[in-house]
Amino acid sequence: MAICYIFGSGEYGAQWPQMGEGDLVIAADGGYAQLERRGIVPHLLVGDFDSLGYVPPHPHIIRHPVRKDDTDTALALREGWKRGFREFHIYGGMGGRLDHTLANLQLLVGLAEQGGTGFLVGEGSVATALTGGTIVFPAGCRGTLSVFAANGPAEGVTLTGLLYPLKHARLTGDVPLGVSNEFLDVPASVTVAEGTVLVLWRPQPGLPLPQRH
Repeated sequence: MAICYIFGSGEYGAQWPQMGEGDLVIAADGGYAQLERRGIVPHLLVGDFDSLGYVPPHPHIIRHPVRKDDTDTALALREGWKRGFREFHIYGGMGGRLDHTLANLQLLVGLAEQGGTGFLVGEGSVATALTGGTIVFPAGCRGTLSVFAANGPAEGVTLTGLLYPLKHARLTGDVPLGVSNEFLDVPASVTVAEGTVLVLWRPQPGLPLPQRH
């Protein structure tokens, strides 16, 4: 499946994607500078360009006013969705301003509840949202994994291959039961029967992102 890559103006870690033919690359405002440093020309530029400070000479720009309801990342995601993409990898969407990080986590939830898939990749952390399904991590993952209820209670939450397993648990937004679990260097999975969860973990160099089932 082709992927829509969105690059924002937040923090970047060591992880950098290997974009393929058929993928769509969108710079959301200041994300253009990150791509320019690496010699990558995006297919599309979206935003109000207050972070970048100027409008680049690019043939495909969708410019928005500074006073608007949506963030630049949300506008970029919408453009990818309109073009038929259903998997989104967002870089530079964490760190810096906490409100923008939280806004991007909300975008993951909304995307999952519409049937899409989103990964938010930051410095030392990756997040995704899962609605009614399973996500599987390969062996070799290390560090912590946390699971939080999003947009209401999450029912039937099952965690396998982790230090603290769960079976058919109920997660709510007021008790962080799923925080700071740990990988065991074996395949691991997170399943939710009903509702939506946010899943956060540390990326592992050389390992692919987890798969949805």
